[in-house]
Amino acid sequence: MAHPASATIGQLRASGWESIAVKDELRRNAMRQIASGQPLFPGMFGYDDTVLPQLENALLAGHDVIFLGERGQGKTRMIRSMVELLDEWMPIIAGSEINDDPYHPVSKHAKDLVVDHGDDTPITWVHRSERFGEKLATPDTSIADLIGEVDPIKVAEGRYLSDELTLHYGLVPRTNRGIFAINELPDLAERIQVGLLNVLEERDVQIRGYKIRLPLDVVLVASANPEDYTNRGRIITPLKDRFGAQIRTHYPLETSIELDVVRQEARAAVSTPELKITVPDYMSEIIATFSQLARQSPQVSQRSGVSVRLTVSNYETLVAAGLRRALRAHEDEAVPRVSDLEYLAASTQGKVEIEALDEREGNVIDRLLKQSVLTVFKDRCRIEDMRDAITGFDSGMVIHTGEDLAAGDVVASLNQAGAEGLRDAVRKLAGAKASAAVQASALEFVLEGLHLSKRLNKDAAGSKATYRSR
Repeated sequence: MAHPASATIGQLRASGWESIAVKDELRRNAMRQIASGQPLFPGMFGYDDTVLPQLENALLAGHDVIFLGERGQGKTRMIRSMVELLDEWMPIIAGSEINDDPYHPVSKHAKDLVVDHGDDTPITWVHRSERFGEKLATPDTSIADLIGEVDPIKVAEGRYLSDELTLHYGLVPRTNRGIFAINELPDLAERIQVGLLNVLEERDVQIRGYKIRLPLDVVLVASANPEDYTNRGRIITPLKDRFGAQIRTHYPLETSIELDVVRQEARAAVSTPELKITVPDYMSEIIATFSQLARQSPQVSQRSGVSVRLTVSNYETLVAAGLRRALRAHEDEAVPRVSDLEYLAASTQGKVEIEALDEREGNVIDRLLKQSVLTVFKDRCRIEDMRDAITGFDSGMVIHTGEDLAAGDVVASLNQAGAEGLRDAVRKLAGAKASAAVQASALEFVLEGLHLSKRLNKDAAGSKATYRSR
């Protein structure tokens, strides 16, 4: 949509445009969407009854907000989504570095322009996407970065140091009449945090060496990990006191919600025009259950958290493993199997921290994967219904599986004597008209579930496995 046609302050005034504070703008647009039943933050799963009501209240109350939560809980996504609640276009005085309001200019450049031209002062329009500023807090962040400093180049051009035009504005003034976000706020040095006190309370900035105060119109939003208060740094008490709302985020509380996030975030690795990719529900559930169990495990550091990014990466790795096998076997459908789960170590290591000093990371991951498979197997299959399948093994049946075996070779093992019960179990799980690739995945899942339920023996060598009677 094109911006409005007004090109001068006079035309803007004639159009009826009114200037309002950015918090009032957010409040007005949030009220409109809430009243119409539209979600304020689409794409945020699992927060409908916890985080989002608090955030909506904060917006309606006109509060600055700080989000507390472990990594991978959607804090940055929510902050960036707030931009959509701004008006699509906003007028500023032409050439302004700090988005000067045409009716209430604050910078010397804008004031001088209005004095010289009056209602003929030119204006330009900025899109809401340009009204968002973001800074990842680091220990070397300076006041000059956030607030501003003398620009030596402008001084060298002949301006006096006392001239306001020698200033180089920092990120906060440049986000005037918009939203400014600071990620990982505790990493900001305490002396720099002090520089934000005026922004949050008096709504202005004071730049060193000048007797000027710039009254700013900024919504300040920050994120932090609760552990950062004691680990890497802390948020000074006066600064915490100035945030109107402190909202605690959390990981998905249910497997189904975790999978909703995965389906939204998984990248192009999960789809390809070359061949069909099918991910059975039980395989997706194993991936999500793994993350859920890791968040409950005493062997995994809960201080650093188990990010939803782990679930997304594991899902993509699982799909990639199935895709690689299908390409090598020249199959027309890629379906992940239980034997592909061993590759999740690569996408898991580095995303979890192990607490037990005497435990190898690989052993902890392997145990959690097996527990995940068993959990999903018990949810989907009743051991009582598997008696005929187990009986076939008692009569001497042996089945070989592995990620290097083509789907047809795996499914062919169902044709041997005594496999009738196993065929029924696979058909019930995969469907009567399932392809060979889907059947092979279902067969491996059933066999591994029976093994973990202590109904079958398994001889494993890498991704290859042989299942036989106990």
